[in-house]
Amino acid sequence: MSITGPGSITAANVMAQTNMMNQLNTLGQELSSGEVAQTYSDLGSQAGVAVALGAQLSALNGYSNAASTVGTTLSVAQSVLTQLGAAGSAVQQAVSQQNSTSFDSTGQTSTQETAASYLDQIFSLLNTQVGDNYIFSGSAVNQPAAASTNEILNGNGAQAGLTQLIAERQQADLGSNGLGRLTVGGTGSNMTLSQDGTPFGFQLTSVNSTLTGASVSGPAGTPPTISISLGSNPNPGDTVQFNLTLPDGSSQIISLQATTDSPPGAGQFTIGSSTTATAANLQTALTGSITNLAQTALPAASAIAAASGFFGSDPPQIVAGPPYVTATALTSGTPANTVFWYTGENGSTPALQTATAQVGPSMTIAYGMRATEPAITSLVANVAALAATTFSASNPDAQQAYQALSQSVLANLSGQSGTQSIDDIEANIANAQTTITNASNLNTKTQATLQDMLQNMEGANTTQIGEDILTLQNNLSASMSVTARLAQLSLVNYLAPSSG
Repeated sequence: MSITGPGSITAANVMAQTNMMNQLNTLGQELSSGEVAQTYSDLGSQAGVAVALGAQLSALNGYSNAASTVGTTLSVAQSVLTQLGAAGSAVQQAVSQQNSTSFDSTGQTSTQETAASYLDQIFSLLNTQVGDNYIFSGSAVNQPAAASTNEILNGNGAQAGLTQLIAERQQADLGSNGLGRLTVGGTGSNMTLSQDGTPFGFQLTSVNSTLTGASVSGPAGTPPTISISLGSNPNPGDTVQFNLTLPDGSSQIISLQATTDSPPGAGQFTIGSSTTATAANLQTALTGSITNLAQTALPAASAIAAASGFFGSDPPQIVAGPPYVTATALTSGTPANTVFWYTGENGSTPALQTATAQVGPSMTIAYGMRATEPAITSLVANVAALAATTFSASNPDAQQAYQALSQSVLANLSGQSGTQSIDDIEANIANAQTTITNASNLNTKTQATLQDMLQNMEGANTTQIGEDILTLQNNLSASMSVTARLAQLSLVNYLAPSSG
C-alpha cells in the first residue's frame, strides 16, 4: 500500500496555480491590448488570412493618402484656373469700359497698363506650387512654369522679348511699300491686286463684283493675283469687294462703289470718261483703302499674330531677319536669340498624363497640367499683345490702330467657338475630383469591412475575458487556500495520541 503525502499534493497544487497565473497574465495582456494574439503565429491557421488582410489595409491607406494629396493639388489648380478666368474677364471689362485712349510717354494707354498688371498676376498664378511642386510645369515639377514678366516682355540680353518680336512682325507684315505686302497695278482698262507669296501682310481671299461690263477673276496664280478688266464703264452704285485675311486669321473687306462724284467719297471711286480713266481711279481708291487698313487693322492683327507665335508654339515662331520689311518666312527662335516664356516640361506626352497616381486597387488617375494648354496660351497671348504693343502719339492713325487692337483682344478673350476654354480645363479637373471622391469613399468602405474581418480574428472579446479572469481568480484563490492548509499538515496529524 502506497501513501501519498501532503508534500506531493502541495506541489501539484502549486503547479496548477502557476498555470492559472500564466493564464491570468495572458488574459490581462489580451484585455489591455484588445488583441487575442501578440504575433501572427499565435493565430494558428488564421495567420495567413490575417497577413493578407493587413497587407490590403496597408495598401488602401496608401491609396487614401495618394487621393488626399492629388485632391489637394486639384483643389489648388481649380482655384488658380478660376483666378485666371477672372483675370481675363477683368481685362475684358477694362477694355470695354475704357474712358480714355490717350497715350502716355511710353506710347500706351491706361488700359494697357492695367493689362500689364493682370499679365504679371497671370504668370504668378501659373507658377503656383503645392508643397514643393509647380503644378503647371508638366512632369518638371521642380521647375517654375513661366519666366519673369519682365524677361517675357522686354527680353534678356540677346534674347528678344515679346515687345521686340511684335515690332519685328509689324515691319514684316507692313512690307517695304506700306501696303501690307500687296501690290496694286495694271495698265489701260485692266487692274490687278497681288500679294507677294510670303506668310506676311494681307492674304487675298476672294473678290466679288457687280461692276457692269467687267471681267473679274482670282485670286489665282503664284503669287495669288486678282484681275479686273473693264469692258465698259460701270454704272453708279456698282460695287467691287476685296476680301482679305490678316495675320491673326481675322478678315477685312474693302468695298468700293462706283460714283459720278469727283472727288469720290469714302469707299468710292469715280467713273471716268473712259475705262482706262475708271481703272486708274479704281486703283487709286483701292490703294488708299489698303493703306488705311495697313496703318490700323494690320498692326493690331500683326501684334496678336506675333504673340500667338511666341506663346502658342514650341519653339516660338519669329520673323527670319533682319531685314524684316523684306522677310519671306518665319523661323524657330532659339534660346540664344529668344526668351522662352514657358520653362516647364513640354514633351510629347499629353499634359494630363504627365502626373498619375493610383487612388484605388484598380483605379489610376491622371492629373498633370501644363501652362501651354491652348486656353491658357490664348489668354496669355491676347493680354500680352495688349500689354506689350506701343503706339506713337504723333501717328494720326494711332488711335484707330489702338482701337483695332483692343477690340480684337476683347473679341478673342470672349472665346471662339470650337476652341478650348478655361472652363473646359476646370471641367476636366472637376471630373478628376469626382473620381477621387468616389475612390476615397470606396476605399473607406472597403477599409471598414476589412478592419471588421481582422478584428474578428485578432480582436479580444473583453466581456468573455472578464468572465474568464474572474473564474480563474476564484479558482486560484480556492486552490491557494487548500494548498496553504495542506502545507501545514505533518505525519503527527495522522497518528493517534498516546494513552499514557
